[in-house]
Amino acid sequence: MITTEFLTGLDRFNLVMKKRVTSKYAGARPSMMTGRGATIKDYRIYSAGDDFRLIDWKVYARTDNLYVKRYEEERNLVVHVIIDSSASMGYGKPSKFDYAAMLGVGFAYIAMRGNEKFRYAIFSNSLNVIQPKRGLSHLAGMVDLLNNTKPSGVSDFAMAMRNYRRALGKRSLIIIISDCLFDVDSIKDGLSQLGSNDIKLIQVLDPSERKLSIEGDVKLTDSETSMVMRTYISGKLRSDYQRKLESHIQDVEKISVGLRGGFHVVTTDTQVFDAFYRILQE
Repeated sequence: MITTEFLTGLDRFNLVMKKRVTSKYAGARPSMMTGRGATIKDYRIYSAGDDFRLIDWKVYARTDNLYVKRYEEERNLVVHVIIDSSASMGYGKPSKFDYAAMLGVGFAYIAMRGNEKFRYAIFSNSLNVIQPKRGLSHLAGMVDLLNNTKPSGVSDFAMAMRNYRRALGKRSLIIIISDCLFDVDSIKDGLSQLGSNDIKLIQVLDPSERKLSIEGDVKLTDSETSMVMRTYISGKLRSDYQRKLESHIQDVEKISVGLRGGFHVVTTDTQVFDAFYRILQE
């Protein structure tokens, strides 16, 4: 649940982050950043680790030196916030969905303070997209939708991103918040639908998922399919579970980074502003 106290906290947080937030996201100002915009700003000598696709081979032919192009960052980006609302996101206290909602509202708030348009959406086995607008009333509508959404259904990540692609116009900043507990091929397929836009994929987990804390004879219920399984959780099973989960997280990160996106994993016991600060710093 997004409360007035949280929104007041966002306002205070903005004062702390104002300098960084303004330079990174604000519109209608000359950009101090360089990125993958349309206008070449200048050139600099190529160094190890630079994207070789930015090398200007015509300059190389004239000078025998490798130079990379630096671009003016495109301004007035539309910020897109896409939140997983499937049943598995209802797990925990606070639920993963409530935590994801606070992060999502935080990014929308940054867009609002920078006078940017922002669009938001929720998805599970269907996709609900709200048209982009500016201003406080649009943010209030987002808060109302998220506070009145009960996580349900089964995630179809690839389908959701494929359908969301229709909502993309000019280059955008896309924030996707999910527990990412689905097949990595679906994640790869979904992210690849979003083109060359700036993407931040944020995986939200409950601490009991990241480090399995139960043991013994238990009944487990799949929140998305309602399937019940009785099992005995031994030390070896816990170890195997954690190994497979960490492997899954690493696979998701490799996919995201491989598609030139950012990836972050947070647990819901992390103070939300601490998580938000860390994500913005990276």
